[in-house]
Amino acid sequence: MKLLRLPTRAALQRPSQFLQAPILAQRCLHNTSSSPASVQPITAPGPPPTPPSPSAEHVDARVARRRKQAELLKRGQDLRAVSAGTGGGTAKLKRFWKDVHVKEGEEGLEIYLDKRPLRRPSKQILAIPQDKPHLASAIALEWDLLVSAQQALKHHLIPMTSLVSRALDIVDEDASSQSSEIRAGIVKTVMRYLDTDSLLCWAPEASPDPPGYETHVSRVESLRSIQQRTAEPIIQYLTTRVWPGVEIHPVLDNDTIMPRPQPQMTKDIIQGWVSGLPAFELAGLERAVLAGKGLLLAARMVVEWSSELSHLRNGEASGKFGVEEAAKAASLEVDWQTAMWGAVEDTHDVEREDVRRQLGSVVLLISGVKS
Repeated sequence: MKLLRLPTRAALQRPSQFLQAPILAQRCLHNTSSSPASVQPITAPGPPPTPPSPSAEHVDARVARRRKQAELLKRGQDLRAVSAGTGGGTAKLKRFWKDVHVKEGEEGLEIYLDKRPLRRPSKQILAIPQDKPHLASAIALEWDLLVSAQQALKHHLIPMTSLVSRALDIVDEDASSQSSEIRAGIVKTVMRYLDTDSLLCWAPEASPDPPGYETHVSRVESLRSIQQRTAEPIIQYLTTRVWPGVEIHPVLDNDTIMPRPQPQMTKDIIQGWVSGLPAFELAGLERAVLAGKGLLLAARMVVEWSSELSHLRNGEASGKFGVEEAAKAASLEVDWQTAMWGAVEDTHDVEREDVRRQLGSVVLLISGVKS
């Protein structure tokens, strides 16, 4: 191995000679062979340590997740078997009836699932008055459209059955000597809508646009004018035939958003009328009030279609104030806004059909062959 030769002090004093001398630069090379590592034996006493095990919480979570996945898989197989009609699926999900039909019973029209009569939550047979065959047919159609027994537990799939059960609960409560808690609760609920009735909440008149900023909004009929034109015939009908002499005024002034309550005498008369309604009419009034967000509109519709209140129509045939007229009166502001600015898909169209569905169920509930 050669080392680098460094210049001496004499050579540094003679730089020309130092520059002429060759400079040899080499790096060191190691030729020592590498030795492998030697593994020392384990000299510790006792058995080797146990491998780690998962905690109980981890095991429970994993088991629960696998059970849930198995249940979802089984549920999907059952639903496919029920919809395909192959006879598969569990007994809970399968539809245990084939035909649905209406029979005349001792207490009224009864709906049969094959040979089993349809019963209410109180285990009593669901009996519909004889003068309401259309209502019985609608309930039979509801149950005929179900594909599994589990769907019968969802009230939105059997709305007519739920509504009739509500009316029959009022009938049973009226027949008993106990206090009418259901009737009192309905009266209290619907009377809350009188002071904020949607038919009486008129929008304020829009201020005119300044010169040079006129828009197309000023060229159409105002919302307040449409609301007033729609509400006045309904109010006149109710204050003439249903509640003679009662004063009903708009609940919103032109310059405020705070509702103005109706006179106390008006409240007392309307509350007494609601409290004395028959069971089916009272249940229908409750459904119509919740659907249209107003008591006056619901009362107008009940009087128009009820077979028990036909004397208030003075011999006129029902049907002049139908589902379409009531739905338009209940959603005047929404229709005006959507016509002006456009509708939101899957929102306004769904609400529009839902209001008509609920009001249509009221017509089926309270109407009969005598009306």
